[in-house]
Amino acid sequence: MTERAAPSSTDTSGARFDALVAEAATVRVDGWDFSWLDGRATEQRPSWGYARAMADRMAGARAALDIQTGGGEVLASAPVLPPLIVATESWPPNIARATALLHPRGAVVVAGPDEPPLPFGDHAFDLVVSRHPVTTWWAEIARVLTPGGTYFSQEVGPASVFELIEYFLGPQPAEARAARDPERARAGAEAAGLDVVDLRAERLRIEFFDIGAVAYFLRKVIWMVPGFTVEAYLPQLRSLQRKIESDGPFVAYSSRFLIEARKPR
Repeated sequence: MTERAAPSSTDTSGARFDALVAEAATVRVDGWDFSWLDGRATEQRPSWGYARAMADRMAGARAALDIQTGGGEVLASAPVLPPLIVATESWPPNIARATALLHPRGAVVVAGPDEPPLPFGDHAFDLVVSRHPVTTWWAEIARVLTPGGTYFSQEVGPASVFELIEYFLGPQPAEARAARDPERARAGAEAAGLDVVDLRAERLRIEFFDIGAVAYFLRKVIWMVPGFTVEAYLPQLRSLQRKIESDGPFVAYSSRFLIEARKPR
């Protein structure tokens, strides 16, 4: 009987790669819950604690709007919601998820595009919130806020996770790096007639421990590498797996800023 050769490290690595990306390519990516990444990736959280601070403001509001709610997870984390609470969302899988999560809390989920106009009358809400909006339409936010009302948001800042983006897409132009500058947000809010009462920014460490975590992240956060699929980016994924195996976790830095703006009375 011929002795069977032990698998080489290359064979083992290839089998592990295939298993990791196959799993990541099939797991659901609707909603805004990243718990699938537990133990596979970490992300430092901003010091201001957006969900907690948002919940504090919800508890004192009479009518509130959550723009681009995703799967509704952040809004649903608030222990107390105001008597009138509405959320908007554009992506059909998220609309269904948010409806199932928020309807039992008395919230109405409105389906519509992530662009103006908002389907509400003037002065409809004393609190408008949004976590990581694709675009912030300042004039519309000012329109639907009551005099004295507040917009409270955590937004994606400039060059967020560009270490990962550029690994897949190559160097990005200067204008892409400068987009989402917090000072541009301040200028937009003020141009719409709002007073910015708080503006803070932080860069936060992210670590990816395996290639499956990377593939899942890029499938879920679809604007990072537009059109990403495992099949289209196999060479980059294989190269990145080798880098993780030789150097340890892949490190990137997210960029976040908190902005609170108030409509004058």
